[in-house]
Amino acid sequence: MRRPISSLLLLVLSLAACQGQPSPANMPPTEAATSDPPATAWDDRSIFSEGLIASQQAALAQLTGASTYRLEWQIADDLVHVTGQQAVRYTNLEDVALDEIQFRLLPNILGGTMLVSSVSVDGESAAPEYALEDSLMRVPLAAPLRPGESAIIQIDFVVIVPTELESNYGILASTEGVLALAHAYPMIAVYDDEGWNAEIPPDSGDVTYADASFYLVRVTAPADLVLVASGREVARETDNGRQTVTFAAGPARDFFLAASAAYVVLTETVGEYTFRSYAPADAHDGAQLALETAARAIADFGGRYAPYPYTEFDIAATPTYALGIEYPGMTAVSLDLYDLSGNFNGTPASVYLESTVAHEVGHQWFYNMVGNDQLDEPWLDESLTQYATWQYYKDTYGASGGAGFEQSLEGRWQGIERAEIPVGLPVSAYSDREYSAIIYGRGALFFDALAEQMGRQAFDAFLGDYTQSHQWSIATSKSLQQTAEGHCNCDLDPLFDQWIHPATP
Repeated sequence: MRRPISSLLLLVLSLAACQGQPSPANMPPTEAATSDPPATAWDDRSIFSEGLIASQQAALAQLTGASTYRLEWQIADDLVHVTGQQAVRYTNLEDVALDEIQFRLLPNILGGTMLVSSVSVDGESAAPEYALEDSLMRVPLAAPLRPGESAIIQIDFVVIVPTELESNYGILASTEGVLALAHAYPMIAVYDDEGWNAEIPPDSGDVTYADASFYLVRVTAPADLVLVASGREVARETDNGRQTVTFAAGPARDFFLAASAAYVVLTETVGEYTFRSYAPADAHDGAQLALETAARAIADFGGRYAPYPYTEFDIAATPTYALGIEYPGMTAVSLDLYDLSGNFNGTPASVYLESTVAHEVGHQWFYNMVGNDQLDEPWLDESLTQYATWQYYKDTYGASGGAGFEQSLEGRWQGIERAEIPVGLPVSAYSDREYSAIIYGRGALFFDALAEQMGRQAFDAFLGDYTQSHQWSIATSKSLQQTAEGHCNCDLDPLFDQWIHPATP
């Protein structure tokens, strides 16, 4: 259900009709940005180095063709209207010339609105076309972009943030004094073996599929807001009741920001890592548990798969009606879980909070470090992260903890009477009940079956190799199986056919 059309949007639509423009996606923003996006030399990535631990800084030189976003957001006092400017350098890493670059305008299908006023490519004005309910913007190029060539695309836009939690778990919303800015900038679509990969995502599951990029983001907002964002804060100034804060994040699949005047922060430093947990003061105990869980999970997964790459990890309590949502370097967790005296269907809130935070931390490896098509192959991040969470419980609480989490996985699958629906289907192929049961239940159990067939030692070596060999790239079902077979020297087709692949007619 979409929110009622606001008076501002009615005005925008009226202007569109008068000017013969067919959709809100190409309307001018209501305010002009007051300054240029943060600037540094495009090839100078030194600003990102302090956000990466020492062993991960080599990625700055290795990802030479990764896109770099220079983004500015101006957040209005109402926490609903956000004006933006973006300059992004895109390099053609394909083996064919490209005659356009496609961007996702995801607020237009997340209950809000993104209005684009101007687009230019290398300083020349461009006339984009829109599709997929204005969630896709195709920017034509005056000349084909050949392999290895780069283009700089500048976009001015405004985002109108929904004020009700009504679309895709409320990941983009301004409600209860919290602003959650998810996917609130024009995001370059992935070009893969299907060409430009863009579709309207189903209501269940994630909405993004993204390459690893670099983000330099300057945010101007009311001075009383506490800002939590992907990456590391690199600059701050305050003037006349407004603050301007610059964040540097990357490599990363996305950029997310949460903000609230009610946030109180808890901080803990362990080795190279600083952990921060943001929640209202009356949610202190939940914020502390979230902080402790994140520190344990990052140590556990870092030892099993690959080191956590960033120097910081943040947890932000938001009103989202998902239990938790993953973003690079941070997670948003439902504020409902922070009352540790509560329970959900007889299960203590503390159990839900710990399992949610551990799961979302796991996504730092499977979604962010190792990317995948989250709409067409959701099992590669969600099922594997569920399995990682199971490992966390075994490592933290021993056999009894592992058995308890395994029981929850079995219970999910039992919810559809253990139907042997393939794990490797796209999100759109499942009903809501099937998606939960198969991707979060049966899919995690598949990895246990895989470990039994490969042998635990070979399986553990495989997961470490898979993570490190696919780091900052895009994994597929095929590449995961090939990596596993390389470690067991065995044919895994029968097992993958039994669990993952749909039957061939």
